[in-house]
Amino acid sequence: MKRIFITLLSVFSVLMLSPVGVHTAHAVAPKATPAHRVVIQLNENDSHKLNTIFGNINNVLEELGQVDVTVVVIGPALEMLKAEALTANRVLDAMSAGVRFVACTNSMKAQNLHKEDMIDSIAYAKAGYVEIMRLQEQGWSYLRP
Repeated sequence: MKRIFITLLSVFSVLMLSPVGVHTAHAVAPKATPAHRVVIQLNENDSHKLNTIFGNINNVLEELGQVDVTVVVIGPALEMLKAEALTANRVLDAMSAGVRFVACTNSMKAQNLHKEDMIDSIAYAKAGYVEIMRLQEQGWSYLRP
């Protein structure tokens, strides 16, 4: 488990040390898109499941290097994206390292949750499963631990 945070912190450190906004006389190459992209489904309010996901992310990064990672959070799992949740700091750390978390607003509505209840900077999709489908149609690999 420590490896994921070391890996994520390494990625974050590289991002923080990269020059931003430097203007030069030569053309700047566009940011390269990673060859690998993975969308992970989380629909259980279970911190052990979240730990499994962080372990999966670490394993993918160790094996493949740079990877775009999106975690789509649906149903009861939304509890772990609440600003007051015990898991909030771990989610924020992962987000700082480039992992994107997307909350299903249909599930939020069903649970009477509002954006104000949630961690800042997470993304939203009307239907989490549709978001997963769209990403798969764009070539993202799908994991459901």
